[in-house]
Amino acid sequence: MNQKKQNYTLPILVMILLFGMISFVTNLASPMGDVLKNQFNVANWMGTLGVFANFIAYACMGIPAGNMLQKKGYKFTALAAVIVGFVGVGIQTIAGLLEGNLAFGIYLLGAFVAGFSMCMLNIVVNPMLNKLGGGGNKGNQLIQIGGSFNSLMGTAVIFLTGVFVPSIVDAKISQVFPLMFIALAIFALAFVVISLTKIPENEPQKVVEGEKSKYGPMSFRHFVLGAIAIFIYVGVEVGIPNVLQKWLQNGGLNVEKGAEAIASTVTATYWLLMLVGRLVGASIGSKVSAKSMLSAVSIIGLIFVGGAIFLDPATSVNLPVFKGTEGFGLAQVPVNAALLVLCGLCTSVMWGGIFNLAVEGLGKYTEKASGIFMALVCGGGILPLLQNAIVDMSGSYLASYWVIVAGLAFLLFYALVGSKNVNKNIPTE
Repeated sequence: MNQKKQNYTLPILVMILLFGMISFVTNLASPMGDVLKNQFNVANWMGTLGVFANFIAYACMGIPAGNMLQKKGYKFTALAAVIVGFVGVGIQTIAGLLEGNLAFGIYLLGAFVAGFSMCMLNIVVNPMLNKLGGGGNKGNQLIQIGGSFNSLMGTAVIFLTGVFVPSIVDAKISQVFPLMFIALAIFALAFVVISLTKIPENEPQKVVEGEKSKYGPMSFRHFVLGAIAIFIYVGVEVGIPNVLQKWLQNGGLNVEKGAEAIASTVTATYWLLMLVGRLVGASIGSKVSAKSMLSAVSIIGLIFVGGAIFLDPATSVNLPVFKGTEGFGLAQVPVNAALLVLCGLCTSVMWGGIFNLAVEGLGKYTEKASGIFMALVCGGGILPLLQNAIVDMSGSYLASYWVIVAGLAFLLFYALVGSKNVNKNIPTE
């Protein structure tokens, strides 16, 4: 008897939608750092506390959310994540109605709660897309497609922030209300769509007494190293544009005025190139292995960042940048900045490649592994702080990129050596 093959198109589209929501809310925290700095007249590092709160939430929620996914399934976890996200963005919106230190504290609370949601959504969408694609190259391809939409939404939120906040000096949280309302609407729509969508679930696991703690994701060397790789990767992805924008805003550009606008558009171009890279990654994902892809972009990234550190900033180039409502145009920037922007092409495909390699062969441990993975995403809040500390100590923005060099070197090691599954004797069914 022929069985009708199940069509997973709708679940795949839902997961891609959620992938985009992650980036929309997460990337809003970066330009909001400048808003907080100017509205509350605080130091640069305090302005980045929103980003830190957003990412440190992963460390708190990663493992609990992984356990929730394992026990309650994909649909329940996704719905819970959407509700938490709505609450988090709602708290940030309320902060815009308040004044003084109370408003600052409420905003950080909202960023922390929103981080819980982003963590939970990441835990759902990555293993789900990998599963719907059947793992391997096809699973990696679906993650890259989701990542492309993720980049599109992340790029859009940065451009839109520039539209709603034309003068960063006079910026206030209330000016970003339209973006927060968009986020709230997306969460509400997602809740309805997920509620009405049939999402394939794993069979409930039968735990045999005495074998409960014998094995787990941490029993696999390639997963342990992969979790470290994710910690480093997210820090690299966030740290490159974070410090780049600060450098260009604070003397990196040889212009008398307009440094903030140019710095924002140059940084936005980094995220736009991540979109381009993910589209390319999605198109070749079924033909090129995750190992080959991660190896290649790590090497190219090392070349770009190394050039940015050693080349003379006095050498300028005309960089095509996206200027929001003005469209594309040329901006004269140091060659170092151009090379760092090009790193967006490299970081674009790293997430999918690392995740695909790290969970390969984990079987029933995949969901719990995803929770541990998400806890390590806190690297996105920690490594940029380390970079900024180096800037404070050395007085050089470019010197801080040695942190990025070390991170890319580890990612290359993981792709070439660390990703090999040396624990195939562990039962995974």
